[in-house]
Amino acid sequence: MLKYIVKRLLLAIVTIWAVATITFFLMNLVPGGPFLSEKAISPQATAALEAKYGLDKPLLQRYMTYMSDALQGDFGDSLKQRGRTVMDIIAMKFPVSARLGGISVLVALIMGIPMGCIAALKRGKFLDSFISVVATCGIAVPSFVVCTLLMYFFGVKLRWFPTVGLTSWKHYIMPVMALSFYPTAYIMRLMRSSMLDVLGQDYMRTAKAKGLSGFVSLFKHALRNAILPVITYVGPMLAYTVTGSFVVEKIFTIPGLGGEFIKAINGRDYTLIMGTTIFLATLIIVMNVLVDIVYKLVDPRIKLK
Repeated sequence: MLKYIVKRLLLAIVTIWAVATITFFLMNLVPGGPFLSEKAISPQATAALEAKYGLDKPLLQRYMTYMSDALQGDFGDSLKQRGRTVMDIIAMKFPVSARLGGISVLVALIMGIPMGCIAALKRGKFLDSFISVVATCGIAVPSFVVCTLLMYFFGVKLRWFPTVGLTSWKHYIMPVMALSFYPTAYIMRLMRSSMLDVLGQDYMRTAKAKGLSGFVSLFKHALRNAILPVITYVGPMLAYTVTGSFVVEKIFTIPGLGGEFIKAINGRDYTLIMGTTIFLATLIIVMNVLVDIVYKLVDPRIKLK
């Protein structure tokens, strides 16, 4: 396993380099610049700002300088938030998104796995049909629609929960519901289809013939094999969620990393876009490696090569 992990880490470094390189050159192909939106700024001031941040240098030289600094953990200063580095912004905003995303992932797992198992056990019955309809709606309905509906009914009409910020536990309820709706539905679908396949295996029929109850055979024998597709999905999903859902954070005015990323794109804050992109790519790659390791722990028959 150690050899496999080292191999994956080397591939991860190459992948992160490719993501950073593609993002860097794509951003610089976009017409305009980060200082064009400044009000009443003279060409001389624009030239001075570009010289300050090194934007007046040749593209290849800027690329080499940026990659050299990034290897040392320095993603540069924000071009829009003067006096703040990209790492400072990520360090301040990421915990907010991580806390919200972590709770949402936990809710999705707690709700999705049991409901998917129940749907498989009650195949063809009303409960299975109801869960399937809910899962289909959760996958099909966009997150901004879910946010709008939650805000309208529970925030405006009923006034049960606050709709802006994250200053108390009540503020988390609607964002968590909106952020966990899609992954819960997807996990339900994955668990149902995987569980139906496992329930048809010979060892499950043998367990039933030995007189084991449905509950014991389901959660002791079937779940361990049926949950593998969910583990595959949860790894990247966790990275995306804890980094910050752009739509949810924007609608509920949450000061997380997702909102900063949107502002960076609108303002063409190149260094912040690069930093958050590399940060997200690193999280996804690390999660994929951890998923492979968890595979081995859950099912010893899996060989990592």
